[in-house]
Amino acid sequence: MARTRILSRLGVDGVMLVTPYYNKPPQEGLYRHFMAAADASAAPVILYNVPGRTAVDLLPSTVARLARHPRIVAIKEATASLSRASEILSACPPEFVLLSGDDATGIDLMSAGARGVISVSANVAPRRMHEACSAALSGDLTAARAIDANLQPLHKDLFVEANPIPVKWAVARMGLIGNAIRLPLVELATAHHETVLRAMRAAGVTLEDQAA
Repeated sequence: MARTRILSRLGVDGVMLVTPYYNKPPQEGLYRHFMAAADASAAPVILYNVPGRTAVDLLPSTVARLARHPRIVAIKEATASLSRASEILSACPPEFVLLSGDDATGIDLMSAGARGVISVSANVAPRRMHEACSAALSGDLTAARAIDANLQPLHKDLFVEANPIPVKWAVARMGLIGNAIRLPLVELATAHHETVLRAMRAAGVTLEDQAA
């Protein structure tokens, strides 16, 4: 809570808090944890549920309880489940924002009521992701899915190794950052370079150079 208190006062627009990993708290523990963090925060709070990484799942009933807190304004839901999205939307106040945390199913979640996606692919293809999301949110799902079809290889292949290894490699190839990644993560394996390059080209990404 101390870090949330400090960081939320640095002029940020909000803080995103992932479910605590390793110790697998029950739902009541998750509720109390996020309530304490929101009490400590000076900025809006986005919940982040990604059970595939944390091994703990923030259930819709708990999200609904948390959504009553005036500073808990949204959730990044990364289960890629349409039924989960519907449960959250049904259980929470209309002003509470559901955001997709999974690029591959982001358009589908927006068609079900999500208001956007916190995206990995947008780091590599921001314009195309923006166009897809704008079309979906305006109700033009045909256009959104047409754009997203070219992005699907990117959505998939940016996870050919653990995120964020592939996306950092891709952005470095675009000349936007240096070739640096912190341990215990390591550089993208050479065997995956062409796979990620093909996905980038399919998405219309301009590379700094064309060599693999």
